Amino acid sequence: MPNVVLSKEKLFEKIGKTFGDEEFIEVCFDFGFEVELFSGDELVISSPTDVKYVIEVPANRPDLLSIEGIAYSLRSYLDIEPLPIFKSIEPQKKIQLFVQEKVQGVRPYIVGVVFRNVTFTQNNYDSFIDLQEKLSASVGKKRSLVAIGAHDLDTLKPPFYYDAQLPEDIRFCPLNQEKEMVGPEIMEFYSHHAQLKQYVALLKDLTHYPIIRDKNGVVLSLPPLINGNHSKITLNTKNVFVECTALCKTKATIIVNTLSCLFSQYCSKRFEVEQVEIVSAKGETELSPVLEYNTQSLKISDIVSYVGQCGTASDIAGYLSRMGLKSSVNPNDSSVLDVTIPPTRPDVLHAVDIYEDVAIAFGYSNLHIEVPKTIGFGKQLPLNKLTDQLREEVAFAGFTEALTFSLCSRDDVSTKLDVRLESVPAVHISNPKTMEFQVGRTTLIPGLLKTMASNKQMPLPMKLFEISDVILLDKSAEVGARNERRICAVISDKTSGFEIIHGLLDRIMLVLEVPRSFNVNSQVGYYLKGTEDPTFFPKRCAQVFADGRPIGKIGVLHPNVVKNFELSNPCSCFEINIEMFV
Repeated sequence: MPNVVLSKEKLFEKIGKTFGDEEFIEVCFDFGFEVELFSGDELVISSPTDVKYVIEVPANRPDLLSIEGIAYSLRSYLDIEPLPIFKSIEPQKKIQLFVQEKVQGVRPYIVGVVFRNVTFTQNNYDSFIDLQEKLSASVGKKRSLVAIGAHDLDTLKPPFYYDAQLPEDIRFCPLNQEKEMVGPEIMEFYSHHAQLKQYVALLKDLTHYPIIRDKNGVVLSLPPLINGNHSKITLNTKNVFVECTALCKTKATIIVNTLSCLFSQYCSKRFEVEQVEIVSAKGETELSPVLEYNTQSLKISDIVSYVGQCGTASDIAGYLSRMGLKSSVNPNDSSVLDVTIPPTRPDVLHAVDIYEDVAIAFGYSNLHIEVPKTIGFGKQLPLNKLTDQLREEVAFAGFTEALTFSLCSRDDVSTKLDVRLESVPAVHISNPKTMEFQVGRTTLIPGLLKTMASNKQMPLPMKLFEISDVILLDKSAEVGARNERRICAVISDKTSGFEIIHGLLDRIMLVLEVPRSFNVNSQVGYYLKGTEDPTFFPKRCAQVFADGRPIGKIGVLHPNVVKNFELSNPCSCFEINIEMFV
C-alpha cells in the first residue's frame, strides 16, 4: 500500500484540530489507515518543531494520497465539516482536445480538466506534484495504464491535438531542459535518467509515439515519458490544464476526478473545475470530467444482517455521512436509506462497500459479538480429498509425481502435439512476459514430457504422473473459462510400455469402484473405444468412457510428438478427467 509523508503541523492545520500523537494514531486506525512517527529506525523530523507522519493509505482509496484528501476525510469523520460539493462546469467557450486516428493503436484514451484562477503556494504546489506522482504510480501502474501531464494554460493556444507521430518527426524541449531534442535523442537521454529511465521502456518498442500539441504546434507532452518545458507550471501559474493519457479509460477517469476534487479548493471558485471537450477521431464528443454523484437505496435490514445491530436508521445515516457518503432516511419508506456516493469514492463498487463504511464509523470494537446459532465443521473439499487419495494409489504403483507449471507456450499445446492451435480451447495471456508462458495449459501431457526431457540421465523406465487442473475456454462459465481436474500418467522405456499404463488405468478405476465393462456403449462401468488423435500413434489410441461418458484418452504417443519434446524412447500415456467421480 502507498505511503504518504505529511507534516504534522500542516496536517493539523488542514484538519482544524490538534491531537496528541497517540490520539491521532488511534483516530486514523479507527478510520482505516495506519500512521507511524518513524521511517526505518529514525524519527522523521525536518526541524525540531516539524514532526512528519508516515501514513499508510489503503490501495483502494486514491482520494487519501494527499494532505487535502486526508484532511477532507478526517474532518468529515470527526464531524467537523461535511465533505464539500464538487462541481464540473461546462463553460461557454470550451477548450477542445482532438484525438487523432493514429493514436488508437498506441495509447487510445485521453481525459482532461482545467483549473481556473488557481492560487499556488509552495505547500500546495508541492502537494499537487506529489499527488500526480502517487496517482501515476498506484492507479496508473507506474504510468503504464495512465500518465498525467499538468500545463500552464496561459502559455498555450487551444485547441489541443492528441496524435501519434514517428520519433524523428517529434522535436521539442523537454521539461527543465534548455535545448530542443528529437524523439530518438529524447529516448536516449532519458534512458540514463535516474528517475525516468523506467518509463522509456513503455515507448521504445512503438513505431509511433503519442504526442500532444496545441494549435501552434507547441508540444505539451510526450506521454508517458516527459512534458514539454514550454508549458511547465510554476508558483505564478494561474490557469492549469491537466491531461491524462491512458490505456484504460476507467483508471484515467478515476485519476482526473481525484485531482479535480482535491485541488479545486485552490481555484477562485472553490470546489469547481472547468470541463474539457474531448473530440474523437469519429467526431464524437464528450466532456471531461463529469463529477457525478450516484445514489443507492439500501434496506436497513440488509445493513444489519451484514454489520449487526448498530443503531436506528438515523444513526446509520449519520455514520455514512461521517464517512463522506451523505445519507438520509427515505421519506417514503423508513426502512430504506438513500446513500449518495461522491466522485471521490471510486472504491464503492457494491452495497457491501457501503456496509463496510457503516462498520468503520460505528467502530469495529463496538460491534456485538454473537455465537453462531448453528455449529459448523470445516472439511476438505471433496475433489481435493479424492486427489490426495489417488496420489497415494498411483505412487504405490511405482509412479513418481511431478508438479508442472499451469502456463505453457502455444507450441506446447498445439504444434508439439501435432494439433492446430485454432482447435485448442486455450486461454491466451494478452501480454506474456516470456515465450514459455503464453497460454493456460489445456492438457497435462506437455508438462510431463518436458519433465522427462529434463531428466534424461535417469534410468529407464521413467514413470511420471500428475494430478492437477487444466484451463479450458467455456462460454457458459462466468469468466469465460473453467478449471478441470485431471490425472495424467506417462511411461518412457525401450518399449512403449502400453500394458503398464493400461494396468495403472485399471487400478485407478478399481479404487474408484468403477467396474470394467466389455460392452461398448454401456452406461455402467468403464471401457475403451478406439479413436484417432494426431498426438497418438495411429491405431494405438482409445477413448476412455465411464458410465457412458467420455473422460479422456489412452495410447502410445506419436513418434513426432516424442521427438518434438526432445525424447528418444517410446512413450505411452493416459489422461482422464476425475471430477465426475467426486
